[in-house]
Amino acid sequence: MRRVHPIETESYRILRGLVDLSRLGPLSRAVAERIIHASADLEYAESLALDETALEAGLEALRRGSPVITDVRMVAAGITGRQALCFVSDRRARELSERLGITRSAAGFRVAAEEVGAGAVWVVGNAPTALFELLKLEVSPALVIGLPVGFVGAAESKDALIESRLPCLANRGPKGGSAVAAAALNALIYYGEE
Repeated sequence: MRRVHPIETESYRILRGLVDLSRLGPLSRAVAERIIHASADLEYAESLALDETALEAGLEALRRGSPVITDVRMVAAGITGRQALCFVSDRRARELSERLGITRSAAGFRVAAEEVGAGAVWVVGNAPTALFELLKLEVSPALVIGLPVGFVGAAESKDALIESRLPCLANRGPKGGSAVAAAALNALIYYGEE
């Protein structure tokens, strides 16, 4: 059981006084609150694209012990209470990146797809190229958390994810990042423990 520090409790109390998320289902609300808490950005209350059924599938996959794959090590480092796999520094990803002229994050997702099979939880917080690559791969994810940040391809990759009909959570626009993506997954990991 996770022990919640009094500062975190107070932070959530303040957050709940600033934004009303009561319209959301319980998992969607937990994810939105943790993202807003991690970023101190109330705009996520409006920009997040949350699907309760997709989040339930992701939660179930996590409880089954399904693998968690991240686009970069910084996302993996932010995930607490669970080991995540990241292939961005894998020799195979480096070689594939050089050979195909794609980013190492995209190449890392190609390597991961061969390693983990169906039912994994994929988390993107940094590299829109990894998210675009994932959308081209023959994977059957339990959940895709697509929250890359930036001005080149981030918004477009998230729009493509939402339109793909894959079980996902994402947001509209350029905001996102490693801390936000890790927070979304942590919300699922700790759901029901707080």
